[in-house]
Amino acid sequence: MSLAEASEARKARLQALRRRKEEGAGADEPILKHRNFDPESRQAKKRATKADADGDAVMEDTVEKSVAGLAERIVAEDEERRAQELDVFNIAPKRANWDLKRDMEKKVARLERRTQEAIHTLIRQRLAAQKGQSDDIVGAMNSQAKDEQLSDEDD
Repeated sequence: MSLAEASEARKARLQALRRRKEEGAGADEPILKHRNFDPESRQAKKRATKADADGDAVMEDTVEKSVAGLAERIVAEDEERRAQELDVFNIAPKRANWDLKRDMEKKVARLERRTQEAIHTLIRQRLAAQKGQSDDIVGAMNSQAKDEQLSDEDD
């Protein structure tokens, strides 16, 4: 087959295709079925659960139904919280230095324990000094001085 014959065959095929196209343009247009798109709401369909009389899928918006009143509830709860937060008695502390006392409680408790131990030690030392059984030097000297005074008075 030569180039001229191939060219003529191609032209014949193209003319036949144009004729068929022109004849088909006058016929009814094909019916479009929107399986995944709803042209009325202009949104994609999620999934088909039921079919109506025409056989088209009817969507059930489960997410939208479950979230229906959520925004209103959140706004109402937020307003209630703000009303509670604006209460002056909840904002102002009962005492001016309550936070300082709260921070110092642990340190003060530790110091109180040491103070009590020191007081007990001092009391024991005084009692021992009165009896003359002191371990410290000052207590021992005081008890010796008292003993000497008592012995001088007895003579």
